[in-house]
Amino acid sequence: MTQHAAQITHRSVTSPAGRIHLVEQGSGPLVLLVHGFPESWYSWRHQLPALAAAGYRAVAVDVRGYGRSSRPAPVDAYRMLDLVEDHVRVVRALGEESAVVVGHDWGATIAAHSALLRPEVFRAVGLLSVPYTPPGGPRPSDVFTRLGGEAEEFYVAYFQEPGRAEAEVEPDVRGWLAGFYAALSADTMPAPGDPDPHFVARGGMLRDRFPQGRLPGWLSEDDLDVYAGEFERTGLTGALNRYRAMDRDWEDLAAHAGAPLTQPSLFVGGSQDASTTWLADAIEAYPVTLPGLVASHVLDGCGHWIQQERPEDVNRILVDWLATVTA
Repeated sequence: MTQHAAQITHRSVTSPAGRIHLVEQGSGPLVLLVHGFPESWYSWRHQLPALAAAGYRAVAVDVRGYGRSSRPAPVDAYRMLDLVEDHVRVVRALGEESAVVVGHDWGATIAAHSALLRPEVFRAVGLLSVPYTPPGGPRPSDVFTRLGGEAEEFYVAYFQEPGRAEAEVEPDVRGWLAGFYAALSADTMPAPGDPDPHFVARGGMLRDRFPQGRLPGWLSEDDLDVYAGEFERTGLTGALNRYRAMDRDWEDLAAHAGAPLTQPSLFVGGSQDASTTWLADAIEAYPVTLPGLVASHVLDGCGHWIQQERPEDVNRILVDWLATVTA
C-alpha cells in the first residue's frame, strides 16, 4: 500500500449510515468505484492511479458495513435503497452534481441500482463481473434455498442466518479470506469436476472446499494483510448483512421490475468466473436491459477478482470507455 500512499487522500463524509470512508486520487470528472464482497476500497488500488493519470477524479469507497465506514447493526440498514443514498451523499459531499459509477461484484449491483434509481446523479455505469439483471422475479431467498438441493447449500443461503458464517470466518479471518480469494481466482480455483466452492455440503463449512497452500498470483502477502486487518477489526457481519437484505430489496424495488438501465454502460467479465457463466442469459439480454451499452468484454482466462487479476486490461477498458461517456 505504501507505493500509493503519497498519491491518495483518505477522508470520510457524512451519510445516512453515519459516515462513508473514501480514498481519492486525481482531478477531473468524478468516477465513483464501489467494491464487492469481501473486499474494501483497496480492491481498486490499481485503478486509482490509472484513472487519475488519465484525467479523472477517482474515488473508491468503503461500502457501508466495511472498513472505516459506519456499520449499523440492523439488517434493514443494508437495503439497496440505503446504499444508493450513501453514494448520492458521497457525490454531493465531494461538491459534484453527477458521477460515473463503476462497481465490482456486489458493487456492480449497487452501481446498477444507483444508476437505475438516481439517473440524474449517476450518468453512466460500469459493471465488473456481475451482469445487470433488472429487479423482479421470484423472491431471492426462495431461489437460493432451492439451488443446493438435498445434499448441498448455496453460499448465499448459507450466509442468511446471522452469526452462522461469522462463526466460520472470524476465528481465522486471514486464512478464510486467502481460501475464498483463491477459490474464485483463475489460477488457483478448483479444477473442473472438483466440488464447487460456491456450495456447502450439508453440515459442513464453506472453507471445506477452498484451495489450500497457495495464494493467487494477484494477491501478495501484504495485500492479504490489508484485507485481513480490516475484517479482523470490523468482523464480517456488516458485509454479510448485504446478503441478508436481499428479500427487503425485492420488496422495495417491486415498482422497478424489469426496468432497463438507459445510461451509457459497460460490462467486463471473466471467462472463468461463475458470475459471468451462470448469468450468460443476462448478458444475452443486454440489448433490452442495457440499451445504452457501449462495450461488453469477457476476458479470457480471468476469474472473479477481475480488476485485481487483470489490472492493465481493466484499466485500458475503463479509460477507453470513460473517454466516450465523459467527453
